[in-house]
Amino acid sequence: METILSQALGQDAAQLAPEEKRLLLSRLLARLAHEVRNPLSSLDVHVQLLQEDLEQFDAGQRARAAGRLEIIRGELHRLESTVEHFLKLAGPASLDLEPVNLRQICEHVYRLVSPEANEHKINLALQAEEGLPVLQADGGQLTQAVLNLLLNALQAVKPGGRVTLRAARAGGFVSLEVGDDGPGVPEQVRASIFDPFFTTKRNGTGLGLWITQQIVLAHGGKIHVATSPAGGALFVIQLPVPAEGKSHG
Repeated sequence: METILSQALGQDAAQLAPEEKRLLLSRLLARLAHEVRNPLSSLDVHVQLLQEDLEQFDAGQRARAAGRLEIIRGELHRLESTVEHFLKLAGPASLDLEPVNLRQICEHVYRLVSPEANEHKINLALQAEEGLPVLQADGGQLTQAVLNLLLNALQAVKPGGRVTLRAARAGGFVSLEVGDDGPGVPEQVRASIFDPFFTTKRNGTGLGLWITQQIVLAHGGKIHVATSPAGGALFVIQLPVPAEGKSHG
C-alpha cells in the first residue's frame, strides 16, 4: 500500500500515520472510481446501440453476435459493481445490520458459483453445520466476502480439482473457510496478500482480497490465509458471536 500511495502522491508514504494512509487511499479509490465510471457509462450505451444495429442482420449473425454482446454486458456490469465497491470503501465504513443466517449465505453463494465450477470441471463442496448462531451483520457484504474467496479458489485450481466451503462454530467465533487443492499461497507473500493492489495474477486487480478483509474487519472479525489439508490455499474468516446470539436449526 505504501508503494501505491507514494507513486500517487509523489512522496514517501512510509512516514505517514496509519489513519493518514487510510484516508489517502480512500481518496485515491474515490478518484479512480469516478474516472472509470464515465467510460463505463459510454460503453454501456454503445452496447445498446450495437444491439439495435444487429436487428438489420440475418438470424444466424444475430445469434452469434448476441452471445458476445451478453458477455460484454456481463463484464461491464461486473466492472460497475467493482466501482460501487470503490465508492463504498472510499466513504465512511457502514454496515446495514440485520439478523444473518450464515448457513443460508453459504448455500446462496454455493448456488451462485456452482455453474462456473461445473463448467471448469471443478468439484465444489459445501459443509455447513446445522444450528449456526444468527449474527447481527450485513448479509450483502458477507455474501460478497465469501463470493470473492470462492471465485479466487476456483481460479486457482485445475480441472478435476476441489474447492470446499465450510462453516462451523469455533468457540466464540463462527468460522468460514474456503480451501482448495491448488498451488497454495507462498509463505513469502502471505504478509502482503491482503494489501490493496497486490496480486499474483496476470490480469488481477489486487482488490478482491483487500475488499474481503475490509468487510471482515468492519464486522469485528479476522481473516488469514494458511495451507489447506489438500495442500492448496485455505482462507479462514472468523466472525465473533455475541454472548446473547441465538441458534437456528
